[in-house]
Amino acid sequence: MNEIHSILIVEDDTAISLGLKDAFEEEMYAVAVVKDGAEALAIARKRPFHCIILDIMLPTMNGREVCKALRKDGITSPILMLTSKSAESDVILGLELGADDYMTKPFRLRELLARVRALIRRVPKQVAPPKAVTDMFRFGNVAIDFIRGELIINDKREQLLSRELEIMQYFRKNEGRIIPRDEFLDNLWGLDQFPTTRAVDNYILGLRKKIEVNPALPKHILTVRNKGYKFVLRA
Repeated sequence: MNEIHSILIVEDDTAISLGLKDAFEEEMYAVAVVKDGAEALAIARKRPFHCIILDIMLPTMNGREVCKALRKDGITSPILMLTSKSAESDVILGLELGADDYMTKPFRLRELLARVRALIRRVPKQVAPPKAVTDMFRFGNVAIDFIRGELIINDKREQLLSRELEIMQYFRKNEGRIIPRDEFLDNLWGLDQFPTTRAVDNYILGLRKKIEVNPALPKHILTVRNKGYKFVLRA
């Protein structure tokens, strides 16, 4: 019997939340719906969810605060943020706080369902990386623990997003080679998602801030103008 996946929908617009609840239940998901940020944080701390759909504008706590608190607590459920804000700064902030994906309102229901399915499929990869890749990846003063999903710098540990781990895995396998943005999309995002190359740029920006000593002058994750990115092991 196939596993029933659980979804937490955090949305204060009743029409949207009920529409999403009906759509996911029709797809045989177990769905919980809350309208309040603090309530969402409380329920997510009590029970695990396969995915959390999180609106940004919420009573008591906004979605960014909820996302940050969940990640601080070590809760690794994939988070897809819903927002009416499409400015690049809002997107980057959401990703940096721990969101795995985002969609702007109004959104296409079929696309949302496809993105959630893709996020859930990636959860096992975060828990158990492919055996072909060893657990620890070291370069400079940086170490990445792919089993725990952690970045280690000077004995300080920080949880990486599942997408960030996948990007670093891909860099590791292709060290020294120029990787076009479209190649990242094809191999890491998959055909059932609808991202743009800007999504790749946003994740790279976040990784540089975490890994590079000077993100403005990176030594490991390099931009190759008009071609893509290249990872250099030895700076």
